[in-house]
Amino acid sequence: MATPERAISVSDAMALAKGALETLRLRVVGEVSGVSDKPGYKAVYFNLKDGSSVMPCLMWRDAYTACGVQLADGQLAEVAGGFSAYPAKGSLQFQVRQVVLAGEGMLRLQVAQLARRLETEGLMRSERKRPLPAFPERIGVVTSPRGKAVHDVLRTLGRRYPLAEIVVAGVQVEGEGAVAEIVRGLSAISVEPGIDVVILGRGGGTYEDMMPFNSEEVARAIVACPVPVVTGIGHEPDNSIADMVADMRASTPTAAAEAAAPEAAEVSRRLGAERRLLGRGLAHLVTAGAHRLGLLAQRSVFRDPNALLGARLQTLDVLSDGLARALPERIRGERQAVTLASGALLRLGARLAVAHEQGLARAAERVGATGRELIASAERDVATAAARLDDLSPLAILGRGYAVCYGAEGAVVRSVSDVSAGERVRVRLARGNLGCIVETAHEEA
Repeated sequence: MATPERAISVSDAMALAKGALETLRLRVVGEVSGVSDKPGYKAVYFNLKDGSSVMPCLMWRDAYTACGVQLADGQLAEVAGGFSAYPAKGSLQFQVRQVVLAGEGMLRLQVAQLARRLETEGLMRSERKRPLPAFPERIGVVTSPRGKAVHDVLRTLGRRYPLAEIVVAGVQVEGEGAVAEIVRGLSAISVEPGIDVVILGRGGGTYEDMMPFNSEEVARAIVACPVPVVTGIGHEPDNSIADMVADMRASTPTAAAEAAAPEAAEVSRRLGAERRLLGRGLAHLVTAGAHRLGLLAQRSVFRDPNALLGARLQTLDVLSDGLARALPERIRGERQAVTLASGALLRLGARLAVAHEQGLARAAERVGATGRELIASAERDVATAAARLDDLSPLAILGRGYAVCYGAEGAVVRSVSDVSAGERVRVRLARGNLGCIVETAHEEA
């Protein structure tokens, strides 16, 4: 870059420096320190450092929100951007456009993203988690068979609750293949008959060592386990996704064993206390029952049978005596009433018989009169009909001098056209018939 021939102002010098720096585009890895993320700031300020240098950085608020990373001191971060100068203070700064966490920071980001997704699915909800059995008979343990955790669990269970049978599924708990081993152990222990609760644990280690317990496969295997799962992973501060989805989270494997089973001595003490309370309660009930029974035995009803029935027996005697007096009197009254009713019925029957006979006589007279009238009327009608029939009879007409002429075929001759001259005819008179021969036949005008 050429040096200007004349002197320039400070502002011009800073502008030249700013323009030259902004041509650089770099990716830088370093440890985050001095994070300043104050509400209302337009940018987030922090430093990146290594063993010998410190680089001031800023990242505008919208870019920082979009990257989804929460910066904190001590993280190892990889940033992309370029240098810029701030003329007002004459300072150099690196303007970050992208940031990702490197190393453990990246792992923590991945774990946080998985945790948010599983929480959205409801795998971490308290209502999904199952209560632990009060007195488990068989306890499953999924852990490394060579680590300290399995000895801590067995020793704790043997000391606190030796009644339970322990079933251990030895698996790899860190390194490549650990996730598949843990899932296999949980599946194997879940199909073992009679398992009441499962302890999933391991001892302490680095964050990278704990990563198998932050895997989605292990989380879903815990949720799919048919019995409650208690986790004891690492030390007190450690908190994995397995802890979040488990039915109960304990701080260490030893604490997980204590949570999964009661202490036998404490159970014995509680049973002893309950036994004493039960004994006192039963003794009190027996004493109270005996006292009440004594009071009941003193009552007269239990000592003298007549105390309960005496009054009722006397009432029965009184009623029986009254009944003995009342029945004869009642029978006499009923007998008199029956006699009176019988006489009244006889008298009524006689009156009804007389009235019936009188009614029959009157009815017979009415029927006879009606019959005679009907016969007389019928005789008159018959005489009238006979007279009319006599008036209309052909014989009566013949008797007055008329005659009926029959032709050869026996048909009545009604006109001269029905016969011819010389034809024989028969003439019916009132008395007898005439055989005649027609001499002439002509019509009258």
